[in-house]
Amino acid sequence: MSASTVDEANDGVGRPEFDRSDLSVGIVHVGVGGFHRAHMAMCVDSLMSQGLALDWAICGVGLLESDRRIKTIFDAQDCLYTLTVKHPDGREESTVIGSIVDYLFAPDEPEAVIERMAHPGTRIVSLTITEGGYNFDRVTGEFDATAPAVVSDLVPGAVPTTVFGYVTEALRRRRDRGIPAFTVLSCDNIQGNGHMAARVFTAFAELKDPALGAWVRENVSFPNSMVDRITPVTSAEDVASTERRLGLKDEWPVVCEPFFQWVIEDDFPLGRPPVERAGAQLVGDVEPYELMKLRLLNASHQGLCYFGYLSGYRLVHDALADPLIETFLLAYMDREATPTLRPVPGVDLDKYKHTLIERFSNPFVRDTIARLCAESSDRIPKWLVPVIREQLDAGGEVALSAAIVASWARYAEAIDEQGEPITVVDPLRDELVAIAQTQHDDPLAFIRNRALFGDLAENARFADAYSRALHSLHTVGAHETLRTLIGAPIGASTPDEVHPNESEKKL
Repeated sequence: MSASTVDEANDGVGRPEFDRSDLSVGIVHVGVGGFHRAHMAMCVDSLMSQGLALDWAICGVGLLESDRRIKTIFDAQDCLYTLTVKHPDGREESTVIGSIVDYLFAPDEPEAVIERMAHPGTRIVSLTITEGGYNFDRVTGEFDATAPAVVSDLVPGAVPTTVFGYVTEALRRRRDRGIPAFTVLSCDNIQGNGHMAARVFTAFAELKDPALGAWVRENVSFPNSMVDRITPVTSAEDVASTERRLGLKDEWPVVCEPFFQWVIEDDFPLGRPPVERAGAQLVGDVEPYELMKLRLLNASHQGLCYFGYLSGYRLVHDALADPLIETFLLAYMDREATPTLRPVPGVDLDKYKHTLIERFSNPFVRDTIARLCAESSDRIPKWLVPVIREQLDAGGEVALSAAIVASWARYAEAIDEQGEPITVVDPLRDELVAIAQTQHDDPLAFIRNRALFGDLAENARFADAYSRALHSLHTVGAHETLRTLIGAPIGASTPDEVHPNESEKKL
């Protein structure tokens, strides 16, 4: 696909309704993936189709070697791609998105990346660099200055390799040239993502140059935001289906669910696109919305993925067709997550929770359980552990949260209930698997990892609930453990239940 072939696409495909030659870059986005392309890039494209935000086009930046493929594809496709929204009734809506106009691969062109960020036209540098990309200690929340890549970037005169190095050098040049600081907008799933971004980027800048650090602290805005849209990893079938249905050869299409939510703290000193005209919400306080999403949606994903995988499921919608899993998730949300939330303006939480179940159950999105199981050490401590701590402090229930942690620990043993290997994808994989494989003899071994859980292993109420759940997982398995957790007698049938091992759900 390229600009010259888009007009040849089949009827029914949405196309950019603006002249891309009229666009200028206002946003540099680090970490272009499916999620960014299904929310921010889509949102800006929608504005451009309304004749708005023509000076807010996006330049993507890739920092990792794995991003080299993206550079190759985007160069060949004029940075165009197709976004397909898959509705629960099977209907599909496809649009060619044209808001990304350039893509820079930082390892090959570091100076171009720095100068693009330093350019006066760049007023926002946005981020989807994953939860682990912020390089902070999982327990203390402080910036880790000992990470090897950070140490290298702190050497005077070093060519940057980290996002901290690039952003800080660009800000230094702007300061020296008398150009106001851009806004740094985090779009990652971290509670208080703007506050966290401020902490880690300011810490790096102060280590690099104390005077520059003080300038960053005084001049750079880091608004909080919450973004929500289920966006599976692009599969080979998505690529083939896009060409078959649309008549377009797109090597990197995106598929997503219809639900879209983007809540942003309105703090942009150099301006912003009018994203409220494309469905975003501008608010004074994002925290109620982000806690709702992190502790209900994201933590529930963790609740279903390990139990679902160990029960034999491989696709999210298949797991949600199991009444045991659906009942377990709703019980977790009602009994343990919801008591830790503040009122969310304009949101009916009960309706929101049932909407989550409907979203997870969309059979056409075909989200994989393996995707949800990945990077757990960057997710459980940020999404679920805060729920556990608040519930313990308040004297609330923790049995279901403890069971979710136990299901992760069981999954991390890297062997499923049929004796088949599990491919554990996690930055701490070797460490976690080694610990998990000792827990038959030492049941609390996994949660004694203070870098992930702090002192939770020393809390008798949590440790007891965790130990009971882990013992059940080892003795009767995930599916029967769910029965006990939701109060169904072991061995009893749940209405309309079909066990995955007795159906075609198991892949």
